Amino acid sequence: MNYQYLKVKSEGGIASVTLNRPPLNVLTIPMMEELVSALQWAAREPGGLILLEAEGKAFSAGVDVADHTEDKVGQMIDVFDRIFLTMAGTDKAIVAAVNGAALGGGCELVLFCDLVVASDRAKFGQPEIAVGVFPPVACFLLPRLTSWPRALELLLSGEIVGADRAEQLGLVNKVVPADSFADGVKEFLQKFAVHSPAVLALTKKAARAGLGRDFAGGIKAIDEIYLRELMQTADAVEGLKAFMEKRKPVWQGK
Repeated sequence: MNYQYLKVKSEGGIASVTLNRPPLNVLTIPMMEELVSALQWAAREPGGLILLEAEGKAFSAGVDVADHTEDKVGQMIDVFDRIFLTMAGTDKAIVAAVNGAALGGGCELVLFCDLVVASDRAKFGQPEIAVGVFPPVACFLLPRLTSWPRALELLLSGEIVGADRAEQLGLVNKVVPADSFADGVKEFLQKFAVHSPAVLALTKKAARAGLGRDFAGGIKAIDEIYLRELMQTADAVEGLKAFMEKRKPVWQGK
């Protein structure tokens, strides 16, 4: 599969999508169209994980300011939203690997991922306020990912924070040294890659099913997934059987 602004590969149960418009991976409309396509591809690939990473010195400095002009802004918002609707439409866990700055739309990409591993040189921020606009996706996500006061501080100040601060805010799962970033990402991914792809997906689906509901409604929806989907998989049968037989399970991914 050939892309002008991205690289993709699929191996070891991990479908990787790499932003490849160095040095800053500024998101243009054509690049975002490619990203929608690549994420759809990654969702169809075997395995349980999607890795979103980047070439260059920045993860992404955000959406091209030139695409915010009156004649382009409607098209830009449309394709930008389709990126996140595509991400929301997959039950695969999406992991962001951030080694550099993730700003504006680039930060929103990271925030929308399920898991985030960052190098100690990574930076995060939504500086849109400084140019007289706001970040729509971050306005939705940040109050759900951290406290209201901290979310509003980031949105209203445009402050750029380092990886350690982002971890304190609950926006990053793990910070690893930049000089061993590739190994750190591999180690982080391995915690999840050893498990059944089918069960990983259903676990994420179950976690999302309870969001925004009271306990009675949430647990009912989760139990439905458990009984009608999870317990119908070969991997759930195999996992329980392997535990009883005191051996390692052999996952079929279904």
